[in-house]
This record gives sequence, structure tokens and C-alpha cells, in this order.
Amino acid sequence: MDNTVTWFEVATDDPEGAQRFYGGLFGWTFARDEGPIDYRLITPPGEGQPTGGLYNTEGAFPAHAIFHVQVADVEETCAKSESLGAKVITKVIDDGAGTDFAYLRDTSGSVFGVFHRR
Repeated sequence: MDNTVTWFEVATDDPEGAQRFYGGLFGWTFARDEGPIDYRLITPPGEGQPTGGLYNTEGAFPAHAIFHVQVADVEETCAKSESLGAKVITKVIDDGAGTDFAYLRDTSGSVFGVFHRR
């Protein structure tokens, strides 16, 4: 499991919008974490436990998220993300070693990456 993303966080002042965006794009589900802050655990399809969290900043600091999601088709995912309100920052890049990737900006302004290994 070396060098594997095991946890990630999306911070936003619009948690409902982020849930709609990431849920619509990747099929993620969300569950409120018990505690005094608005924190939601993220579960991707096919996984048995949360691998990330969504934090409501309530405007206290800038939105942030950084992670890379493996997808079946980078171009298709970029097109779908744009239909959900995102912006593609970089077009699909071939790294020359069998991986295509792109960087996107979500609906709250956070940057994330998608990739596919051929």
C-alpha cells in the first residue's frame, strides 16, 4: 500500500453542491460524521469503508481538495465534469508511460485530477 492515497479531504463552503457534483461524477455517497462540525464521510462505489471526507469550511478559509481519481476514460470524465459545472484546467495529457491524466476545477473552485492507466 506504499504511495497509495488512503484519505483525502474536500473543503468547501457549499457542501450540498460538492455532494451533488462528486456524487454525480463518481457515484460517491456521503454520510454525516458524528461530532460538532459539519463533516461528511465519503464512500466510493465498491468500497466498504470511507476513504475521504467533505468538510464545511463555512467560509472560514478557501476551498481545497487535491486527489487523483482513477477513471475508465479521462476524456469522457472531463466532458461529464463540464456538464456538471466544472472546468477542465488541462486537456488530457499522455505521460508517455501509459497514463492519461487531466486536472479539473470543481464547482466550488477546488482542483483535482483524474487518470487512466492503459
